[in-house]
Amino acid sequence: MITPKTDTLTVLKGMYAAEADYLAAGGPGMASFEIVAPFFAPDVVLHQAEALPYGGTWRGHEGMERFFVAMSKTWESFDMVEQEFLATGDTAVVLTKVHARSRATGSELDFPILQTLDVKDGRITEVRPFYWDTVAIAAACTEPTPAT
Repeated sequence: MITPKTDTLTVLKGMYAAEADYLAAGGPGMASFEIVAPFFAPDVVLHQAEALPYGGTWRGHEGMERFFVAMSKTWESFDMVEQEFLATGDTAVVLTKVHARSRATGSELDFPILQTLDVKDGRITEVRPFYWDTVAIAAACTEPTPAT
């Protein structure tokens, strides 16, 4: 149970574990978002790079649910193989190494994501992921256009 006094590292580790459970249970449409909801403030804001298939700003629990649907449509698998918690204050910094497989192309990628996450009163209020190469990620997730 998270409380307003729950420390940032506990919140983050709990959220990542809940996210893994949510995805393992089938993710959007198969599992309840309630697995991860308690770790996010009701007015949470997630900023994804516009160049990504799931780019844009996602707001609140409804927005987070829609984000997970978009991610699920993009990636057949999205495994966080290694994480390093670089800072765990009110603004946390997490480096995650990802191995993912595109649903559209079957391409497999290994890439890092650096995230800043703001935590207030035991819940995540804002998330900003930074990708090293959004062009390569977007390309791996987009079927080539047939020549005419």
